[in-house]
Amino acid sequence: MGEYHIKGGIRLEGEIRVQGAKNAILPILASTVLNKGESIIHNCPDISDTHTSIAILRTIGCDVTFERNTLVVNSANADNYSMPEALIREMRSSIIFLGGILGRFKRAEIYHPGGCELGQRPIDYHIRALKEMGVEINEEGGYLDCRVERIKPARIHLDFPSVGTTENVMLAAALSEGETVITNAAREPEIVDLQNFLCSMGAKIKGAGTDRVVIEGVKELHDTEYSVIPDRIVAGTYLTAVAMTRGEIRLTSIVNEHIYPIVAKLVKTGCSVREERDAVYLKAPKIIRPLDTVRTLPHPGFPTDMQPQLMSYLCLADGTTVFTETVFESRNKHVSELKRMGAEVIVSQEGMIFFIKGVKKLYGSKVEAKDLRGGAALILAGLAAEGETLVSNSAHVLRGYECIERDLSLLGADIRHVV
Repeated sequence: MGEYHIKGGIRLEGEIRVQGAKNAILPILASTVLNKGESIIHNCPDISDTHTSIAILRTIGCDVTFERNTLVVNSANADNYSMPEALIREMRSSIIFLGGILGRFKRAEIYHPGGCELGQRPIDYHIRALKEMGVEINEEGGYLDCRVERIKPARIHLDFPSVGTTENVMLAAALSEGETVITNAAREPEIVDLQNFLCSMGAKIKGAGTDRVVIEGVKELHDTEYSVIPDRIVAGTYLTAVAMTRGEIRLTSIVNEHIYPIVAKLVKTGCSVREERDAVYLKAPKIIRPLDTVRTLPHPGFPTDMQPQLMSYLCLADGTTVFTETVFESRNKHVSELKRMGAEVIVSQEGMIFFIKGVKKLYGSKVEAKDLRGGAALILAGLAAEGETLVSNSAHVLRGYECIERDLSLLGADIRHVV
């Protein structure tokens, strides 16, 4: 299981760099099967989701090496379109392999994905979009058998700007014949990174970062070398940790534009922020001001992946904040654990609106990480709490943070990871 032991009450300060982006590397890895050759990827985060993706690629028949955050994938001998259930169920984003494998083999067998239990995240959008591209999909007992003779160009409008569906369509269409257009596409920075990676292999894609993405299919792709963008959620987590402990930080290896929605909220609470090239400096306020409302939205709105961490921080605000979660109906499992530490939180009957009344202090306690970002939020609470906090079930946190105890220790935190 693993657990984090944290002695709270220490002011964090210093300088650290940000790892590569979890939500960028996973679709990029899924796309490496398309070029029938070698992909060299730098700034790859050493997280458990990366290792699960590597295992999936190896079962497909790819040769993969991973050393010092550089990953090399050779898909020349890939020959298997069936993905093992055990690996697929380890992470929810494994569905992204569907588009890449269909694009390569015109056949894919996959199970419904697993990962953090954040409520229903239906794959209906994926299935509907791929069917519009001519894919025949037979579903039985959580098992999908997908096949297509020729991926057809299509005009695909998404009812919701789903990140995974946008990525899957981009992968499936990269080697198609003709032009595929996605409207109401997801606009996240990770979509742009996937476009840039595919284009580095010779794909013809434009529009990523807007609500209209155009993919002009090509006959083949080629070898590439690429560096992944920094992780905006990890950046936001560390900025919030420092703000919560009344400290100051210089965070390097970031893209300021990617973290604007997070930084804007921190500034409204009283943080002082100075942007630099590829870096940001933050100094915490003496008194944390509450926010009237925080509403999670698709990019460029406030990211749902930062909701638990910001909530943890605003538990110490001088007033009341209302959070509205619009993306995941079960992104609330950290609330009961925060209340163990003395937080005052009222949850609506539907479980998606939260009233946070700030308290003067939190208290160390034994709590459990029930998902990735909720686990990070509890670590942040432990850093600011009086006494010692034990956060169990560290496997969730390892899915997205390369070595959170190392980075926080560099800022002066007293935190250990006990396996």
